[in-house]
Amino acid sequence: MSTLPSCPQCGSEYTYEDGAFFVCPECAHEWNTESESADVESMVRDANGTVLEDGDTVTVIKDLKIKGSSSVVKVGTKVRNIRLVDGDHNIDCKIDGIGAMKLKSEFVKKA
Repeated sequence: MSTLPSCPQCGSEYTYEDGAFFVCPECAHEWNTESESADVESMVRDANGTVLEDGDTVTVIKDLKIKGSSSVVKVGTKVRNIRLVDGDHNIDCKIDGIGAMKLKSEFVKKA
């Protein structure tokens, strides 16, 4: 049995130690469990690595198909007053003309 922690980014159990760091071979995420705190893990970052906060305005950087619909959220769509939530889709928002949606932070950038 391995006593190494699972990857905090993708959940992979195939992590290994490299000096003072743990490394995930599946997503290439590196972390140090001693210096990493709960605040760092809970930070949500956009596609450029900028930290997002509740109430921010973001811009969509990729056409996003809406599951179960023929609608698409186009590139450049501004989303105002976002709310950060836990989970895979970590942004909860309302988009004009579409309604309430959940977005992944990797597909937006801070405006």
